[in-house]
Order: sequence, then C-alpha cells, then structure tokens
Amino acid sequence: MSKLNCMSQLTALSTSIAVLGAVWAFLALGPLSGFVLVWAGFLAWACYFHTGADTPALQKTIVGMAYGAVIAGIALLLVNLNPLFLPGVFGPAVYIGVTVFFLVFVARFDLLSVVPANVYGYAATAAYALQTANAGSVTALDMTNPVLLVTVSSVLGAVFAMLSGKLAAALTKA
Repeated sequence: MSKLNCMSQLTALSTSIAVLGAVWAFLALGPLSGFVLVWAGFLAWACYFHTGADTPALQKTIVGMAYGAVIAGIALLLVNLNPLFLPGVFGPAVYIGVTVFFLVFVARFDLLSVVPANVYGYAATAAYALQTANAGSVTALDMTNPVLLVTVSSVLGAVFAMLSGKLAAALTKA
C-alpha cells in the first residue's frame, strides 16, 4: 500500500486518543463513576506517553503514580494526626516536605525512576483529598479512599494510553 493511503502518525494518534478518550470519559463519568476519576486517568495517559509509550513506560507510570498516591496518603494522615504536635501551618509544611523527599529519593529504583509519575500520583491524591468535600479517609477500605481512587484511575488511564498507542500504530498501517 502506498504511503499516500496511510494515515499520518499524528492523525492516527489524535484519532485513537479522541476515540478512546471519549470511551474513558464515558466510563469514568458513567458506569465507573465513584470508582475512577476521569482527570486522574488522563494524567496517567499523559505520563505513559512522556515516559516512552512502551511496556516499561506502562510499568513505570502505574508503579510511580501508585507510589505517589501512597506517599500522599501518608502525608495526609500525618497532617491529620500531627504526631509531632507542630503548630499551625508549620505541621503540614513539615509533613509534606518530608514525604515529598521520598518521591525523588526512590528514583534510583527502576520502577520508581520517573519522578514526574511519582509526583503526579502524589499531587492527584492530595488535590482530590484537599479539594473535595466528600473525599474519604486515606485509611478507608473502599473507593472513598483518595489513595485507592487515584491508583485505580491511574492504572486504567495508563492501560487506555497503551491501547491508544496500539490503535494509532494499527491506523498508520491500515
């Protein structure tokens, strides 16, 4: 087949992300509402592509974002408990500073080497927990737990990203 009949890579990727992005949004806002966050899935989607759009990128996106979510959960728990009895905003600043240190410090481990993935998971979890009136506790064993909600959203978003890459590749060969 001549190159003129093949879809360009950019058009194929745009098309695949548009189609699967619409499916993701439908699922996240419809049948999976309360179990995933549409925007957290799109963060993982972007992370997958900027990390290399391959199997290691999928692994590093999922592990890094989940790790970031867990570390944010620890920060939120520390802020809530304030075990050092630090006054005012000094407490949250210290607990956030200490936990953020570990987002980068673990980068020597291959699966946690994509610092942006770690930060995306942390930021998404903290943002959801701090900005959503009905966000549950980080110790809840259900989908009100922001750590669980962001982690599940990240896993599915990264999988959708991988699928959009595969669909784009198929469209360029069609």
